[in-house]
Parts: sequence; C-alpha cells; structure tokens
Amino acid sequence: MKFDKKLFIAIMIISIFGVVMIYSSSYIWAEYKYNDPFKYVKNQGLFLIIGTFLMLFISKIDYKKYYDKANLILLGCLVLLVLVLIPGIGTVRNGSRSWFGIGSFGIQPSEFTKLALIIFTSKYLTRNENLMKSFKKGILPILGLTLFIFGLIMLQPDFGTGSILVMSIMGMLYVGGVDFKFFLKIGILGIGGIVALIAAAPYRMARILSYLNPWSDPLGSGFQIIQSLYAIGPGGLFGMGFLNSRQKHFYLPEPQTDFIFSIISEEFGFLGIVIVATLFLIIIYRGFRIARHCNDLFGKYIAFGITFQLAFQTVMNLMVVTGIIPVTGVTLPFLSYGGSSLLITLCGMGILLNISKNI
Repeated sequence: MKFDKKLFIAIMIISIFGVVMIYSSSYIWAEYKYNDPFKYVKNQGLFLIIGTFLMLFISKIDYKKYYDKANLILLGCLVLLVLVLIPGIGTVRNGSRSWFGIGSFGIQPSEFTKLALIIFTSKYLTRNENLMKSFKKGILPILGLTLFIFGLIMLQPDFGTGSILVMSIMGMLYVGGVDFKFFLKIGILGIGGIVALIAAAPYRMARILSYLNPWSDPLGSGFQIIQSLYAIGPGGLFGMGFLNSRQKHFYLPEPQTDFIFSIISEEFGFLGIVIVATLFLIIIYRGFRIARHCNDLFGKYIAFGITFQLAFQTVMNLMVVTGIIPVTGVTLPFLSYGGSSLLITLCGMGILLNISKNI
C-alpha cells in the first residue's frame, strides 16, 4: 500500500523552502558570529537529510507497533527531561536549560517528549475509552501525567513547548469523549496558573507588557515584536525580493528561528504568505483526513494528535510574530531553524504517512 503522496509532496516542499529561507535570514548573522555565512543552513540541511530518511524509514514501520512500546518510549523521554536539568549534562541556551550539547549541535528532549506523549495518550484513550466520562478513573491519570511533564519542562523553563504539549493532550481528550464542561473548568484553572507563572518570573511580565504596548519599551522588551512588524509591513503584495530583507541586518534578533515568518513576509510579501499558508493547510487537512478515515482507534488518535499539535504550534507562532499574543519562543514547524524541532516533526509525519496506508 502507498502512503498519501499529496501529504508527502507538501512536506518536502515546505521543508526545502525552510532551508532556503534559513540561509536568506541567517547568512548575515552567521558571517558576523562564525565567519561562515552558510553555518546555519549547513546544519539545517544536514538535519533535513537525516529527517527525510527517518520519515521515509518510519513510514514503513507499522504504527500499531507503537502501542506496545508507548510506555517505554515515554519513560525514555522522561529520563531525558530529568537529565537535561542537571548542570554539566544539560546546556543553557537563551536562558533555558533545555538542551544536550553535542559539538555545535543541540538536542532538545522536550521536542521528543511531545510526540512520545501523543503516542502514550493514544494508547491510553484506546484502552480506556469507556472511562473518559469519569474524572477520577479516566481523566485524572492522563491529566496528572501531562501536568507532571509540563512541570519538568517549566523547570528548564520553556513555557512555549509546555503549553503546546498540554494543549495537544487537551485536544485529544476532547475527541476522546471528555465532557466539554471539563474544559471550561480546566480553562479557568489554566488562566489562574498562567497568571501565577507570569507573577513568578519578571521576564514573562515584561513580555506581557511589551505585548500590550511594545512601543512603551522599544529598545527592550518590545524590541523583537516591533522589528517583526517592521519586517511584515513593507512586504506588500510581492515582497522586497529573495535575500533583500532589511530587518535581518541586525534589527530582528536571530531571525532564522522563531521569527522566520517575518522574513518570509518581508521578502515574498502577501504572495509568499499565501503559499506558505496553503502548504500548511494541505498538510493539516491531509492529517485530519487520515485521522477521520483510519479504521483503527489507536491510529485515529495518533493521527489526530500529531496533526492537531502541528496546527496549534503553527497558529501559535504566527500569532506571536504578528503581535496577537505575547512572545513565547515557539518555532514555526518545518521552517524555523532547529534540528530537534525539524527531526521530530518529520518523524511525526513519517507516522502519519504510515497510518495513511491503512485508509
């Protein structure tokens, strides 16, 4: 049986375009910091090659095998989440101890945990389908595990990744039959928790204030979002042209990472935005279609979880770069610089492609 070719083609186009845009957005920074304009694009290109082979390899593995290995996969990720917090083992980057440093590369275990928890939750929902109306017997165990993992990620701290993980599981619980009233209650508690997290860390409050009025501190907390909007605004219909972004000239910090969409908007304009959005919509639509038509409950949950997480992370990143929500440090799937993010995204797509063989 063949996998979903339309999904595969869209994945490859957007991934290759991501590498091209990483070069465009980073070569000036790379020349300045490393005396090598190809530093970032070489790293990302290597991860794309490895990730593509992994995606194709995983697409040949029967997804049902993950059912028996789900506990072990998640346990391995939990061990890595604990190890990364230990000084001397985990590496601090941008204020977060979220990485294992391997030479010039970095591996982020929280990215792998996002996929591992989707697989585990899919197994849990499949086995406990009849218990999901009960908070104590059905919802509480998986919710408690999710919040425990969220707590480990917040110790790094990495609120963006943690929030994506939690929202992905909430989405899976919703399609798993959990009463909508539960989500209203958990939403109120979640707002309270977010307020507490903001109060506990001054830099988060600074992000909120810069979100409300970035021009109140244009050279401090509001600098990044202002420069992002300055990149998006002049793009017009067709943009300023490939390699012609102005904001990547030391205005927008690390433009190849979370704010790469701003550079895409600046260089390719509204047309570029439409093309990128179309590719994401194709991937998300094909993913939900696979979930809908899969005849196996475990496969349905995995396909939905992977697709919902991708969709939520994409929307969250776009809302950040356009100033709709505060800066969270969330990457744009397929496009932002980051080996761990690209690898795990392509691994998830490999599982999705395998599930597509069964519809």
